Formats: sequence, structure tokens, C-alpha cells
Amino acid sequence: MTVLRVLLVDDERLARAELRRLLKMHPEVEIVGEAASAAEAMAQIAVLAPDLLLLDVQMPGGSGFDLLGALEQAPDVIFCTAYDQYALQAFEVSALDYLQKPVQASRLATALARAGARVQATATSDSARKIFIKDGERCWFVALADIVLFESEGNYARVYFGTEQPLMLRTLNQLEERLPPGQFFRANRRQIVSLAHVTTVAENAADGLDLVLANGALVEVSRRRAQQFRAAASL
Repeated sequence: MTVLRVLLVDDERLARAELRRLLKMHPEVEIVGEAASAAEAMAQIAVLAPDLLLLDVQMPGGSGFDLLGALEQAPDVIFCTAYDQYALQAFEVSALDYLQKPVQASRLATALARAGARVQATATSDSARKIFIKDGERCWFVALADIVLFESEGNYARVYFGTEQPLMLRTLNQLEERLPPGQFFRANRRQIVSLAHVTTVAENAADGLDLVLANGALVEVSRRRAQQFRAAASL
């Protein structure tokens, strides 16, 4: 049986108590902690690394969406809230479910089953890891496997996936430290590419390499990094 490690994030003590009561019916669930604010949750996530957040939307000092936007890598999320107007935004960030209070036991059971299946399927897969991106009012949970390119824009990085190109508040150096090296490569000062999305490699006049990516982008690998790229790509 896959153990599902859950963090409860809700500013209302009675709401957390009700979730604890409902979760007692699920022996596969381990409640690893509770948080009453986004700041408290962020600190606990860093230490506890839960598989799943049961997350309220409106909390003092920052919403559930603010919390997700501040995380380097977010766990799966089931929103549990008294409000219905955030449902669309929740599913735009690929939340597993959006449960309105009072939370129904049957709906929670379905959502937990989905979370358990996700944890079991992705436990050993780097490519299944996701990052949370918030650009203005829009939010995304994006699998690393779907990202084609990171491109530096000052203290921000533009992220290319599908037809989207949002900005995230991370420098390329910060991203490089956290991305799996077997999956991504720092091509030059301004760009990190996904090796899986490189479709064509050609030598250029500067003794470096020109890469064509799956989205049509052309990326130049400097001469100094060209040999590193050949090793990373097994060329």
C-alpha cells in the first residue's frame, strides 16, 4: 500500500479538525503536519516534503495560490474551501480536486485515490516532477518533461511549454541548481534547454553548436560548452 503523506493547510482550527476526522477512514494517509498560514505551510513543506496538500484558498497573510507561487516545487494539491469562485483557477493549476466545505467524505475519498495513484506512478520519475508558475493572475503546474526551454530575462526566467511563455521569478542560476542535469543543459549564459526537446544539432561557424528545439527555437551552444553538450546528449 502506498502511503500518502498529507499536510493540512487551513487557518481555521475546526476545519483542520474535520479533515483529520475524515482522514481517519483512510489508513493509507499519514498526516505529517498542519499549518494555519501560507508562511507556516511553506516552512513545513521545506522540512516535511509532503506528497499532498489539503489547501484552503483564503488565509491571512497570503492565499493558497500565493503559497504555490512561492514554492520551488509544489506537492499535489486538493483545494478545500468554502468558496466556489476559485474552482476554475484551481483546475488551471492542475489541482487534483476542488472540494467545497463542508467536505463530503465520498468526494474526499475519490480525490485521495487519485492522489495515491499519482504518487505511485511518479515516485521514481524525474520527468514527472512538476513546477508551479505564477505570472500575473495566471497559474500553471507544469511537468518538467513538457518544458522546452528556460530563457533569462533579468531576475526572471521565461518558460516555454506548449503554446505558453510565462515568466517566473527565478534566475537561470537558481533554476540550474535545481533542475535534473540529465534532463536539462545550460546551453549559454541566457538559455537552458531540455535535452528531450532538441530535434537537430549542427556545428556552427564559431566552433559551437546550433540546436533546433521542438518548438522551432534556435539555441546556440558556445564553443566552451559544446563538448559538455555532446557528453550530456551522448553524441
